[in-house]
Amino acid sequence: MDTVYALLHGFAVALTPINLFWSLVGVTLGTAIGVLPGIGPALTIALLLPVTYGADPTSAFIMFAGIYYGAMYGGSTASILLNTPGESASIVTAIDGNAMARRGRGAQALATAAIGSFIAGTFGTLALTFAAPLMVHLALLFGPAEYFALMVLALTTVTALLGHSVSRGVFSLMLGLAMGLVGIDLQTGQMRFTMGVRELLDGIDIVVVAVGLFAVGETLWTAARHRFETEEFLGYGGSKWMSREDWRRSWGPWLRGTAIGFPIGVLPAGGSEIPTFLSYMVEKRLAKNPEEFGQGAIEAVAGPEAANNASAAGVLAPLLALGLPTSATAAIMLAAFQQYGIQPGPALFDSQPELVWGLIASLYIGNAMLLILNLPLAGLWVKLLAIPRPWLYAGILIFATMGAYTLNNNIVDVAALWIIGVIGFGMRALDVPIAPAIVGLILGPLAEQQFRRALAISQGDATVFVTHPISLVLLLIAVLIVALPPILRRRARYRAAT
Repeated sequence: MDTVYALLHGFAVALTPINLFWSLVGVTLGTAIGVLPGIGPALTIALLLPVTYGADPTSAFIMFAGIYYGAMYGGSTASILLNTPGESASIVTAIDGNAMARRGRGAQALATAAIGSFIAGTFGTLALTFAAPLMVHLALLFGPAEYFALMVLALTTVTALLGHSVSRGVFSLMLGLAMGLVGIDLQTGQMRFTMGVRELLDGIDIVVVAVGLFAVGETLWTAARHRFETEEFLGYGGSKWMSREDWRRSWGPWLRGTAIGFPIGVLPAGGSEIPTFLSYMVEKRLAKNPEEFGQGAIEAVAGPEAANNASAAGVLAPLLALGLPTSATAAIMLAAFQQYGIQPGPALFDSQPELVWGLIASLYIGNAMLLILNLPLAGLWVKLLAIPRPWLYAGILIFATMGAYTLNNNIVDVAALWIIGVIGFGMRALDVPIAPAIVGLILGPLAEQQFRRALAISQGDATVFVTHPISLVLLLIAVLIVALPPILRRRARYRAAT
């Protein structure tokens, strides 16, 4: 009952006029950037970090959450009508969604995507409401050794599971950890890797790194590889609503997609791509007519879209309860928490109840707003693609540069922004994942602090990390995540050779 009362208090916070306004701004902006290819929620939130520096934290995070949820909706619109996934999680939707649009069933594809997103988002947020407090109770069992092991697990999974190469993931992680070492050592007071630049004594600003890697690096990469051609808009055609048969074939995939998406979103590096592919495979296996898949099966749109939105809710549970990001967008939101001097984790629910429960309550409200915005206005959102791409990308770069300067009003931040942005562009060109660098930058100093604290408590005895059961289990899982895939691949090659 405490959770229900806390949620009701959250609704009292979220339903204030100013927070309703920020929620509407967030979902509208999120839908727009979800439609535009190459501009995802991580980039948008990173770009807005300098702008929201002086804003009320609750309002800012309500807007960020609206952007996150809205991008999930918007990505499906471009995937279905243009075969251009605005978000990586919408790649699966494009397969059958665009095929439906080419057969004159674009409206039905958009409807099942929007309704499925609403159902999955609502059930996912409901699961978040009750799962996050349970995770808080679990986290209260953790000491410094357990927290260090948990952060090692998070760093390991993000590095190993994001991207196509473990070595590239490790390189990205090491880059982030190296940037996290810059500044004054809080334990000894010694300067580390500042190169005599006094503006770096406080370290490289997380906002500068986030904006550099995502806004500048991603924009340069998208602009360098995108062909500036007119998009082929298929339109709706035929009936504007779902038939009884469409409803019958959609409700099962909606529920199964929700059940698949939320738990995977909670897992470190679960993200939203894995559950969408899993949902697609499950629906194809359960379908009475699997030959329709790839040709415009409505189940192949309903299931993955539900999984996509449910995973977005799942990502927020470990972020709020444990302070662990399980996706690139969650890593940027963690940077936003640190910008306000707030550390997510078990204490957050006691120290900032209005922020936490207001944020969770706003997800219910934003989800309803998104259904209203997307069902009748899908064609309007796609018209955003008429914006000339050079104008769009130039605007992002100018906005990013101005935002970096206004953080501390010094040119060093601007220089760091563009150096990191060029590095980010190179990382994208070499297929090096960016998320491990952000996670390494944020969690690296925290892991170092917990490591030193654990050794101080144990009087220098390093076995403290393997004598505590929870710490030992977490470290063993981290080792398995790194070691198991190469062993399985080598075993498969051996079997194929023999």
